[in-house]
Amino acid sequence: MIDSQTFADLSTLDLGPFGPKPTTLSQGQVEAAKTLWKSEDGLMEVGVWECTPGRFTASRERNSETCHIVSGRVSLHDASGQTREVRAGEALVLPKGWSGEWTIHETTRKLYIMHYDAA
Repeated sequence: MIDSQTFADLSTLDLGPFGPKPTTLSQGQVEAAKTLWKSEDGLMEVGVWECTPGRFTASRERNSETCHIVSGRVSLHDASGQTREVRAGEALVLPKGWSGEWTIHETTRKLYIMHYDAA
């Protein structure tokens, strides 16, 4: 038997209360997230995240992240100065070691998969 899980419509999934975005560069930016699944060894996590417009810093020093944008539009600005826009329906990978900034142009929701290294 294959042990699997499925999840309802990610665009309407209740993520719980919104709170301040800790790494924001914009006043009033808030986020909410809900973990959908985490591996027993803690090396993989799947969840849904939503954030309001603004700009924030991000770093993937200890992990990589794969994202599918469910709704919204963002621009990613990496440490080398390159910018890439990602819209609803598109996917992106932030490899381990990536750092930069996100600009959220409109409230954005993503499915994320975090991949952590073993300690």
